[in-house]
Amino acid sequence: FLKELELGRTPNPDILCNKEIKFDSFFNYAMEKEYDFIATGHYVRNKTSKGSTSLLKGKDKKKDQSYFLHSVREEALARSIFPLGKLKKTEVRKIAKKEGLITSGKKDSTGICFIGERPFPEFLNNYLSHNPGKILDEYGTEIGEHKGLPFYTLGQRQGLGIGGMKNSTNSAWYVAKKDLANNILIAVQGINHPLLMSSKLDTRNLELVNPIENKKFSGKAKIRYRQEDQDCQIEIMNNKLKIKFVQPQRAVTPGQSVVIYQDEVCLGGGEIQNIS
Repeated sequence: FLKELELGRTPNPDILCNKEIKFDSFFNYAMEKEYDFIATGHYVRNKTSKGSTSLLKGKDKKKDQSYFLHSVREEALARSIFPLGKLKKTEVRKIAKKEGLITSGKKDSTGICFIGERPFPEFLNNYLSHNPGKILDEYGTEIGEHKGLPFYTLGQRQGLGIGGMKNSTNSAWYVAKKDLANNILIAVQGINHPLLMSSKLDTRNLELVNPIENKKFSGKAKIRYRQEDQDCQIEIMNNKLKIKFVQPQRAVTPGQSVVIYQDEVCLGGGEIQNIS
């Protein structure tokens, strides 16, 4: 995880945790102990038909977590129970309250699984050294100083320390690019600046829930959790995804995952590598 950050990418630790810990180490432990199934509190559903198990979105579209489980192997999905997948979060809270559970009124957790609720920069400060460099605008003008490229991600607004510049607009500044070779951060003004937008991407580390016969098709994809599904053209080749969106996408970030769908079915995804 930290190595990926140092290489300029922004990995998703929750996806890694589900794939490697919950649905691998924990799942294998349960199988070794001869349990028939494992059960988790993920807002997803699974469906087995003709010997094949698919991953489906949860009923509560606002809480659907299929994005995080797209890389879980089919064998583990087939022997998993997701009791919350058919419920909405409001229904779960009502049941918990009725049963007298102290968690019924607990607010939703938002922190990264192995970091918790503390600020992400605070966590990074314990593991990554600062390597300050220049912040430039799109024209090459120096407008500030960053503390180290791993501490920033594409599309980031907060923490840039840019403001009150002569001849600049009142629009907020956003991270548009990281130049690792020269230790430079490129920032632009405006949430819809062209340098923040991308229409195409390709991936590495393709992982499909089930084999797909058609290697080129129209579908849906999302580049971040809770994003609305986006219309796109999908092509599978050489263990990679190539995706072209109908509408340009903001802050497509290498290291993050793009996940593809057909209606309610999560087909799989891959780690974003190149954007254009």
